[in-house]
Amino acid sequence: MDLIRNYGLEVAGTLASLIYLFYSIREKAWLWPWGIVASVVSLVVFYQAALYADMGLQMYYVIISVYGWWYWMSGQNSQSDSPVSIKELNIRLLLKLLIAGGLIYLVLLSALLNIPAMVDIASSDLPYLDSFTTAASIVATWMLARKYIHHWLFWVVINAISMGMYMYKGLYFYSFLFLIYTVGAIVGYSEWKRTMTQNAQ
Repeated sequence: MDLIRNYGLEVAGTLASLIYLFYSIREKAWLWPWGIVASVVSLVVFYQAALYADMGLQMYYVIISVYGWWYWMSGQNSQSDSPVSIKELNIRLLLKLLIAGGLIYLVLLSALLNIPAMVDIASSDLPYLDSFTTAASIVATWMLARKYIHHWLFWVVINAISMGMYMYKGLYFYSFLFLIYTVGAIVGYSEWKRTMTQNAQ
């Protein structure tokens, strides 16, 4: 029964995540509510797998999804009522994001190495990779919320590493999902680039 319950959660999270990816590539605001559903389910899955940084990441995903949904629908990045446009990163912002990501990584790693013993729960598995993918995902999701096209390139790396982590942990549906995510990130970058070119013309 536990096996069916666990696989059921993985399947539900995978399906919601695939819908989220579809709407992300199509640049549709519907990605955000589906992202919230996927995150809530994934939070439970990662807690059961003792991937605590990934679990905490799902809480962040819920919050940033609400923000991204509002931002995309509000057109806050323009002087008109038109939807938020896709943007490119400049070097200064990229450096700020890399520094922020590095600091988040160090905080997460310290937490994963020390907190489980303090609260008497199972030690975090794969703390270094878990911290890296979580920190990078926090940065990449913020970039998605603000519609920076380069978030897709971040996701190519994050998703490929996550796929290996989930395979190691026996989360096979999520491993398959992140294989699709890796390919989807490449497709998403290409589609957003095409949209940018069309808008520029």
